[in-house]
Parts: sequence; C-alpha cells; structure tokens
Amino acid sequence: MSFLFKNLSLLDPRWKEARGGYEVLVEGDVIKEVSSKPIKSKAAKVIDCGKRTVMPGLIDCHVHTHHSEVYMNRMETVPLTLMMARSAGRLKRMLDRGFTTVRDAGGADWGAKTAVESGLIPGPRMFISCRSIGPTGGHNDRNRRTDIGPPCLCCNGLVFIRELADGPDAVRKATREQMRQGADQIKLMVSGGVASPYDPLESIQFSIEEITAAVEEAHAFGRYVLTHAYTPEAITRAVNCGVRTIEHGNLVDAPTAKLMAKKGVYMIPNLVTYEAMKRRAKELGMPENMLEKNDEVLKHGYRELELCRKFGVKMAYGSDLLGALEDEQTGEFQIRGEVMPAIDVIRSATLIGAEVVRQEGKLGVIEPGAFADLLVVDGNPLKDLGLFQDGGPHLSAILKAGKFHKNAL
Repeated sequence: MSFLFKNLSLLDPRWKEARGGYEVLVEGDVIKEVSSKPIKSKAAKVIDCGKRTVMPGLIDCHVHTHHSEVYMNRMETVPLTLMMARSAGRLKRMLDRGFTTVRDAGGADWGAKTAVESGLIPGPRMFISCRSIGPTGGHNDRNRRTDIGPPCLCCNGLVFIRELADGPDAVRKATREQMRQGADQIKLMVSGGVASPYDPLESIQFSIEEITAAVEEAHAFGRYVLTHAYTPEAITRAVNCGVRTIEHGNLVDAPTAKLMAKKGVYMIPNLVTYEAMKRRAKELGMPENMLEKNDEVLKHGYRELELCRKFGVKMAYGSDLLGALEDEQTGEFQIRGEVMPAIDVIRSATLIGAEVVRQEGKLGVIEPGAFADLLVVDGNPLKDLGLFQDGGPHLSAILKAGKFHKNAL
C-alpha cells in the first residue's frame, strides 16, 4: 500500500523547526520520498493532513510491558497467562500514545515481541531485554527473608521477568541465556533501587568482574548492556566496565557526567515515574520504605537533566512506569520541557532513541529509506509539548511500518 501525505508541516527532528510545503510518499513499510515540491504517484492514496504537523513516531527507551503492578511483589500472584493478557493492553495503549517503538528494560520475552511482529496484538516495534539480571540481595531480589529460594518461572510472573546470578561465571551464563532467548540488549542491576524491599539506595551491586563478564558476552554476541544505576559510584563502575546506557542515574554528579560524555554512554532519565509514584503509589500498594527512597531520588531529578546537558551526555526518552501508572507515559515530555528546549525533548524521543536502539537513519527521522513510522499531530509540538497526552487525543493519525494504527483525518 502507498500513501502520499500532503498539506502538512514537516517536523524532522534534525531541524530546529517545522517546515511547510513538504510532501511525504510512503511505499510499503518505508518512506520512499520526501520533497518540498509536489510528488507524483499514480498508485498512492492521497492523505490530506489539513496543515497538521507530521513527525516521526516516538521512541520510549525504558518501558516494562510485563510489569502490571506498581508494588512489584504482587507480580508473584500473577500467572503468565494473565501477565501476557495485561501486557497486550499495555502495548496497544503505548501505540495509541504515539510510541511506535519501545525498548523493554526487563521482562518482555521473544513471545511478546513475536506476537506484535506477526500482528496478533497491536503494539510498538520492540527491543527486548528478556529477564533482567541482578545479584542476590539486590534490586532484582524480591524473595522474602523467610524464603529459601524462588519458585519456578513457569507459574510466577515475578520470577519470569527477573533473574538472580552471583559471580562472573553465573552472570556470564545468565547473559548468554538471555541472548539465546532473543534479547536485543542485556539489563543488569548495579545499584540499589526504589521499588525493592531490602537494598539501600546507595548500595553498589555486582563486582567489576561480574559486570565485565556480561559486557564481554554481550559484545561477543553483537549486543550491549544497559544498567540500572543511581549513584556516582555505581554509574562510574558500570561505565568503566563498558556498559552502553545508564538507566535512571538521578544522583549523577559532575565528574560522573563528564566520564559518561567522554565514553559516549547514554543516560535514560525517568523522572515521570518518581513524580507519579509520589502522588499515586501509596494507594496502589507501595510500602512506606520504598516511598521514602522515591522521595530521595526525586529531589535530584532536575539537577540530573541540567548536568547531563551541561557536559554533553546524550539523553534518550524513558518512562519506566509500572502498573496503573502507565497512563503518565507522555508526562516526561512536560517535565523535561521545564528545563530543556522543546526540540531537544523531542529529539530525545526520536533521534537519540534511534541511536540507543541502534536504528539510526531507520527510526526517528523522516527521510527516504527510513521506516514509515509517522504521527500526524493536531498542532505544533515545538510550541506545546502537552499535545502528547495519554490516549493520543491530539494525534489524528498514527502510522507504524506503513500501516495505519489510527486514522481520524
């Protein structure tokens, strides 16, 4: 199927502003032609955009499609059948919001990815980490203090999405196993976390040898490692071991930001999740000790954005919202828009996101040869980031891989 988009304002994130007078021809799942002159095509169906803004589909580099509970320990009572049913709804709603690509930062497996790719369920194109890997007693360890060990993963949603490994050899094996299962990238937990019961936020998890083992195996397989990390110490250890992206990073300081920039390591902040948890997580079951840790990292969020901008650390868009908080996925736009120009916020969810998932020139841009992932927006997002709202009320059309997921034009 071919579509010719006319009468539009084109927002390619490589530019600083939207430009009128352009037309875009889509053939199959790719963009065939982009021109400031009229495009001729006998086969294409003409789509009159009514002077709306056409831009690339959005990329969220930190989602958890299978994490359907805010208080994660409740996932142990969720069987895999129910977990996947919930995930199907979450994936569709992400696409409804204009996210045509997501990077799942732990939990989603090749089955979910295949279901989307084969059209069984609607959703964004997915880059999966399979089970995240962490050490005993760390952010990944949800066992009660009275438990002997975790049950099998076949009947427990919590165990299915996370794995424990101790020592370089065990981490190496766990990394290889995730890649055997189809992981596009490997997720490690290298510091304490907010939504975990026993580890201090400032704890450093995984030794240099353990992180290095995962990085070596990922590189050998043509993959890379992303790491959950909050403190300068944890971030520095991970960066020096060769990881490619840092998730969260709220407590980053100036020397650590400089190191990240020097090494070309990406930061994926998730400030909206801390804002949302502060307002809503208690009523959704999160214990007081976790809410206290949430307050601590929330205090440093805006400084993180400022430091990364100051020292040239590339920041991709990430939301990291669990359970019912998913409806705030686009809230990160407004948060970042308070301290960053709108074009930089949009670039984080397009150009930089494409770099993170290693799809430069294929995603996040509007040019010949790129995937036909397009949004038609009622207005100019550069003037109002609030146009990205839950449910996509200001998105008149959403095109993924050349097919309309939504068309209200």
